[in-house]
Amino acid sequence: MAIMITAILFALIGIALGAGGTQLLMLGGSAYYLLAGIGFLATAVLLYMRQSAALLVYAIVVIGSLIWAVWEVGLDWWQLGPRGGVVIVLGLWMLTPWIRKPLGFQSPTGARYSASATPLAVVLGISVLVAVISMFTNSTDLEGQLSEEQVAAAPNLGGNVPPGEWHQYGRTPFGQRYSPLDQVNVENVDELEEVWRYQTGDVKLPEDVGETTYQVTPLKVGNSLYLCTPHNWAISVNATTGEEQWKFDPNAGLNPDRQHQTCRGVTYYVDTAAQPGAACAQRVYLPTSDARLIALDATNGEVCTSFADQGTLQLEAKMPYNPAGYYYSTSPPVIAAGKIIIGGAVNDNYSIRSPSGVIRAFDVNTGELVWNWDSGNPTQTEPLPEGETYSANSPNSWSIFSVDEDLGLVYIPLGNQVPDQLGMGRSEAVEKYSSSIVALDINTGADRWVQQTVHHDLWDMDVPAQPVLLDLTQDDGTSVPALVGPTKQGDIYVLDRRNGNPLLPITEQPAPGGAIPEDFTSPTQPVTALTFRPERLEGRDMWGVTMFDQMVCRIRLKQLKYDGMYTPPSLEGTLVYPGNFGTFNWGSVAVDPERMVMFGMPTYLAFTSRLIPRAEVPAREEGQTGSEQGVNQNEGAPYAVEMGPFLGPLQIPCQAPPWGYVAGADLRTGEIAYKQKNGTVYDMTPLPLPFKLGVPGIGGPMITKGGVAFLGAAVDNYLRAYNLTTGEQLWESRLPAGGQATPMTYAVEDGRQFVVMVAGGHGSVGTKPGDYVIAYSLPRQ
Repeated sequence: MAIMITAILFALIGIALGAGGTQLLMLGGSAYYLLAGIGFLATAVLLYMRQSAALLVYAIVVIGSLIWAVWEVGLDWWQLGPRGGVVIVLGLWMLTPWIRKPLGFQSPTGARYSASATPLAVVLGISVLVAVISMFTNSTDLEGQLSEEQVAAAPNLGGNVPPGEWHQYGRTPFGQRYSPLDQVNVENVDELEEVWRYQTGDVKLPEDVGETTYQVTPLKVGNSLYLCTPHNWAISVNATTGEEQWKFDPNAGLNPDRQHQTCRGVTYYVDTAAQPGAACAQRVYLPTSDARLIALDATNGEVCTSFADQGTLQLEAKMPYNPAGYYYSTSPPVIAAGKIIIGGAVNDNYSIRSPSGVIRAFDVNTGELVWNWDSGNPTQTEPLPEGETYSANSPNSWSIFSVDEDLGLVYIPLGNQVPDQLGMGRSEAVEKYSSSIVALDINTGADRWVQQTVHHDLWDMDVPAQPVLLDLTQDDGTSVPALVGPTKQGDIYVLDRRNGNPLLPITEQPAPGGAIPEDFTSPTQPVTALTFRPERLEGRDMWGVTMFDQMVCRIRLKQLKYDGMYTPPSLEGTLVYPGNFGTFNWGSVAVDPERMVMFGMPTYLAFTSRLIPRAEVPAREEGQTGSEQGVNQNEGAPYAVEMGPFLGPLQIPCQAPPWGYVAGADLRTGEIAYKQKNGTVYDMTPLPLPFKLGVPGIGGPMITKGGVAFLGAAVDNYLRAYNLTTGEQLWESRLPAGGQATPMTYAVEDGRQFVVMVAGGHGSVGTKPGDYVIAYSLPRQ
C-alpha cells in the first residue's frame, strides 16, 4: 500500500513540475523543473512496477537537483531550502523499509531482501552535508567596518540645541538624527532597561483607513516630551517619569478618502520677543489630517488664538480642487527666520483633479502667508492675488524638510505628479521638479537649485526622506557644506548644499524604453556613486516555501514586463524593483557628523503595476477606504493602475530574502563598509520563529556619540541597538506593537540618558497596532 501511495504522489508531483516546467521553459526560463518532473514521473512508473531502478533514478533526481541548486545560488541556505526540501524529504522516505522491501527480491529460501539504496543514500548524505554547511555560510552579508576616526573635532550639528535635548524631528534643523550624548555606548548598551511606559489612548479603529500608522518621533525640550498620535492628538508628557502633562484633541474626524492617517511629529517654537512666562511664548504646532495647522501653548496645550484664525490655519486655502480627504500634512513643518514652512500629502492616483503640492511659508506668530512655491508654477512665489489658485496636481512634498539658516535655504524632498504611472501632458516645470531635491530661499521662496533623482518618473519614486545636512571634511582638510539625500531607488545623493553640485559623482545610465503609445520614457536615468540600488532580479532570485510556489514565481516573473530598473508601466503588468515602498523611505538615514559616516536600513521588496484602460476599470466599492495598493482609480485619466507587492501563491515575497539590511557607509569616499541582514520573521509567520532572514521595514535610525545606532522599523516588533562601526547587533527589546517610528534620545535632570521609542504599528506593512511610548535607560548606579 505504501509503495502505491508513494507512486501516486510522485506521479502528481511529476505532472505538476512537468506542466509548470514546460510553461516556464516556453517563456525562456530554467529547464530544471521540466527535467525534474520527468524524473519524478519515471520514478513513479518504476515504483508502480516495483522496480528497484526507481531508487537509482531518484538518486539522479537528487544529485541533479543539488548540482543545479548550488550552481544557481551557491551556499545560501534560504535559497537551497525551497529547492531541495521536498526532494530530500521524499528521498529519505525512499530509504525506509516500506519502500525498499517491495522493490527488493525474494531468495530461494523465501526470505525477502530490501533493494539496495546505496547510490540514493550517498547523494542524500552529500545533500544533507551541503545543507549543513550552508547553514553556517553567510553568503548575503557584506562584512566590514567604518573608520572610527573623529574627522571633525567640532562638528556642526545645526542649530543651538542643548546636548541633552531633541528639538526637531531629526533633533536639529540639519536632520542628522545624531545625539552628542555618550552615556549609553557600545560597552554598556546591552544593560538598557525599560524605565517608563506611557499609553496615549489613541488606538486604531475598525473604520480607520488601512494605513493608520504611528510614526511620531517625540521632541524633548526642558523636561517635557511633545508628540502627536495617528488621529492627531497632541500630547505632552514628563520626560523623566512619562506622566501625562496635557492632551489636545483637534477632532480631525475620520474620512475613508484619506490614504494615510498618521502624524510624524509636531514642531516646537519659542517666541523670543514675548515676555517670559507669557501665554503662548512657547508653542507646539500640530498638523492634522483634515488639513489644518493648529498652534498650541506648549505649557498647557491650550490653543494660541493669536495665530491665524483663532489659532487654526486652514491649509486648503486657494487649492484648485478641494475634495475632503485628498490633502493633509502628515509631517511636521519647519520653522526658520520667523516663518513656519509646510508642505502636504496629496492622495496618490485618486484623480487628476487633485489639490496642489504647493510649499508655503507663513509668519510663525500671525499665520499670515509670506510666500508660496508651487512646483507647477515655480516663478510665482509672492502670495497669490484674490481669486487665483495654485496649480492642480503639482508635485508635492509629504516628508520632512531640512534648514540651513546661515545659507538661508530650506531643502525640500519632492514627490511626483499623480497619476504616478502616467506621464502624459506633464508641464515643463513638472518635468523639471518632479521627484527631486529643491533648495528654496527661506525669505522669498525662490528656488536656488534643484537636483532631480528620476527623470519623467513613472514609478512613484518620490524623494521620500528628509535631506540630511552636515559639513563634510574633504581629504585636503577643507570643509564643504553638504547634503545627503536618500531615495527610494537606493541612490544616496551627496551634494554641496550651497549650489547642488555633486560631491560624489552622479552619472547618467541607459534606461529601458517601451512605454505605452501615449507616453514616453527617459533614455537615461541618474545613478550616484554611493548607491544601495539592488541588482536586477533573475529567475534564480525567485523564492517560495517549496519548489512549487518558487516555480510559480519564476513563471510570473517571465510573464511580467521587466527589463530591469525603470521598466515602464504596461497593460500586461510590469515588475517594479525597487517597489514604490522604496529602498529608503521617510525614515531617511542617520549621519555621524564627527566621523562623516551614515547608517541606514535599505529595504528590498519588488512590486507589480498594471495599467487598466478606463473602460475596464472596476467601480470603487461602497465603503472602500483609501489605499495605495490594489486598484487606484486615477479618475479623469485614460488608465487606472493596479499595484501591490510581488507575492507568491502563499502570499510571501516572490523574491528571495534578505529583504532588509542595516548598512554603514563612508560619506567622503562613497564606500559601503557593511551591509548585514536585519530582523526576523518572528511576527510574519503563524508560528513565532526567530529566523533572521532580513525583513522589510519602514522607519528611521538614530546615532549617538557613544557609537551606537538605534533602529526599530523592521516588521518584527523589536527595538535594536547596533555597533555603528561594524553593524553588529548589541541589544534588542521586544515591543508591544510595531516599531515603525524613529527613536530619539535625551538626558534628564539627574544626568541619565534615556532612549525613547514609539510603538504603534503600521497599517500597510501589517504590524500590530498600539499606542505605546517607551523609555529605556541604564540601571541606576
